[in-house]
Amino acid sequence: MSTEPRVGVIDSGHGPQQATLVRVAQRFWLDAEQLRQGTVEPDLLGHGTAVIATLTEQAGSLELCVAQVFAGRGSTSALQIAAAIHWLIEQRVVLINLSLGLRQDRPLLREACAAASEAGILLCASSPAQGAPVFPAGYPGVLRVTGDARCATGQWSWLDSAQADFGAPVRGASGLAGASVACAALSGQIAAFLRREPVAGRQAVLEHLRQGAAFIGPERRGAQS
Repeated sequence: MSTEPRVGVIDSGHGPQQATLVRVAQRFWLDAEQLRQGTVEPDLLGHGTAVIATLTEQAGSLELCVAQVFAGRGSTSALQIAAAIHWLIEQRVVLINLSLGLRQDRPLLREACAAASEAGILLCASSPAQGAPVFPAGYPGVLRVTGDARCATGQWSWLDSAQADFGAPVRGASGLAGASVACAALSGQIAAFLRREPVAGRQAVLEHLRQGAAFIGPERRGAQS
């Protein structure tokens, strides 16, 4: 039985070079507004491949469960994401990375996130550095992550701001930049902690992140050091 943390990734899929890390994968798509579920396709967008690269850069080897909700373009729906979350609950993951955000609050997505939290699963989701909240980052219990230019590889910040709970490096080795890569980087750090502390619960993870933060509070541009 694998001792690696089982991590869910909801994104555009994975690259062929990452197949050995993937325990199981499933595609969720809409056909005439009907939800379909089946075999994954190649990651034409490349976003999921980059997210997984950032995850593994931080955490090392992982046991991944990949839910493909994006195809060749960067759009998806609350229905697809909610279905992916419910599927990942069934896979018994300990953490779900959601390097994505929808503008609209949808009850079925809110309920899916609540179900995952009730199952003891941590959810990390991208949150923009400015502007209106996005979802699922805007839901209770979801860790909101944004990019923080102060953070180097392996670092994170405890922001505790209106925009985000934590910040992480804004750029990954893959070239992906922004809140998406920051979210994946923090998920990787959480996965690394859960490898060391496999029975740690949500509060233990939060305490670890707060105590280990390289920076506390939002960046104050123009402030004197």
